[in-house]
Amino acid sequence: MSDAMLEMRDLRIGATAYPPGEPPQDIEIVHGISFTLQKGKVLGLIGESGAGKSTIGLAALGYGRGGVKITGGEVWINGRDILKGGLRGLRKLRGAEVTYVAQSAAAAFNPAKKLMEQVIEAAVHHNRCSKSEAEARAVELFAKLGLPDPETFGNRYPHQVSGGQLQRAMTALALCPQPDLVVFDEPTTALDVTTQIEVLAAIKEAIRDTGVAALYITHDLAVVAQVSDDIMVLRDGDKVEYGPTDQIINAPQEDYTRALVSVRSINHEEKSPTPDPVLRVSGISARYKGTSFDVLHDISVDLHPGQTLAVVGESGSGKSTLARVITGLLPPSKGEIEFSGRTLSPALEGRPREDLRELQMIYQMADVAMNPRQTVGTIIGRPLEFYFNMRGAEKRQRIKELLEEIEMGDGFLDRYPAELSGGQKQRVCIARALAAKPKMIICDEVTSALDPLVADGILKLLLNLQKIEGVAYLFITHDLATVRAIADSIAVMHRGKVVRYGPKSQVLSPPFDDYTDLLLSSVPEMKLGWLEEVIAHRKMESAGN
Repeated sequence: MSDAMLEMRDLRIGATAYPPGEPPQDIEIVHGISFTLQKGKVLGLIGESGAGKSTIGLAALGYGRGGVKITGGEVWINGRDILKGGLRGLRKLRGAEVTYVAQSAAAAFNPAKKLMEQVIEAAVHHNRCSKSEAEARAVELFAKLGLPDPETFGNRYPHQVSGGQLQRAMTALALCPQPDLVVFDEPTTALDVTTQIEVLAAIKEAIRDTGVAALYITHDLAVVAQVSDDIMVLRDGDKVEYGPTDQIINAPQEDYTRALVSVRSINHEEKSPTPDPVLRVSGISARYKGTSFDVLHDISVDLHPGQTLAVVGESGSGKSTLARVITGLLPPSKGEIEFSGRTLSPALEGRPREDLRELQMIYQMADVAMNPRQTVGTIIGRPLEFYFNMRGAEKRQRIKELLEEIEMGDGFLDRYPAELSGGQKQRVCIARALAAKPKMIICDEVTSALDPLVADGILKLLLNLQKIEGVAYLFITHDLATVRAIADSIAVMHRGKVVRYGPKSQVLSPPFDDYTDLLLSSVPEMKLGWLEEVIAHRKMESAGN
């Protein structure tokens, strides 16, 4: 047998599909994957949703999620095939030799138990150490992972810490039993860019200091390049390319890998503003009902016809709250909003239908923005009926035209949302917004839930539609790569205030204020050693202060 810590040989994984109107069918979703992972090394698994990344990662625990089953091949850990050890063997393995870090720590922790109790649970349960030894190790890990007050941090409940801290606490949970392998399943995807870099650095240092082997699952090549020794690129359950990180990043052999490496290479030239803005936000402050403090403070921005204003900042900075004020869902406590030369009513119910038609919105989660019982044609057709009283053949023809505009075609007319991919669902939401012939669309994190290649396609589509329709976009995002790709002007928000505002070329050029500098320097680059450079630079700055 090989001396590899983990070895997968011709791994095959199946599931049951339920086609509409047809009997259930057994299908194969992972097709003969093989690789080896040595002790102390990190293998990155990268690909779009549905590529098989998490399914393969969970196979290292002998587990199939949601009815998925390992149907063939072998999974060797520390010289034994774990698939032949039965359920008892797998129970001994999970949480001891192999541990798992989920994408959403908030969903993985029990809100009714203190963090320390949960972090040490697996280590004590598997008799890896005594309770006091586990607690001492947890405190050591809290310190290693940069968590505040490591001696008392474990006394908190999950809701009493930030998302980034909770993700690091979950890493401590995975490392506490001193496993041989940790499966990191998109551990930074749900985090803001500034928090992501802190967690990424903490994970990398913890892997290095403990000598644990790791599978690191993500759809972001720039992220995986910072932590992995090797990378396997996956697509539709097949291995596309596999090799050292340097080769995959700098000399990819396959077209699909090259596409992943070159993603977000959109070159959007900044447009000069026209004299009269379509939207003028003047001195807006706002607070939530029943509270006595403002969450937005004196916001003033303009958006010009046919242009894109990117509103960027971390979670909690006030980006989406500003969108709620503009749409009338949250009346401001001070200031006013002009749209197309007229002052908007502060509250939604006071706005005429024409205001509603000309100011549309596309949401982050297309899944929850559409009625699953309605066809694509019905979803897109609703604004045509509501605003233009279109019926019958005229409405159907306009729906077909909109489907062509979003590059889908009338073959999707009678499909339901469940029959569409994530990118197709978001395109349908774009078509629904365009159906109203708006002057402005608020795009609220519309690409953040999508894979990079799909998100790239959506951005290109939005830019193309902007040229055709002349529509203005207020584009809310925390992704600086998206900002560079699509914006004409930028407003950087922090704690409910606009801290930097102006044309893209000006906002992205030094000198920077401290917060904008932090945001820009936290965007992962597709470059080996980038993370170490950033950490070293910040340590020097910290020492200088």
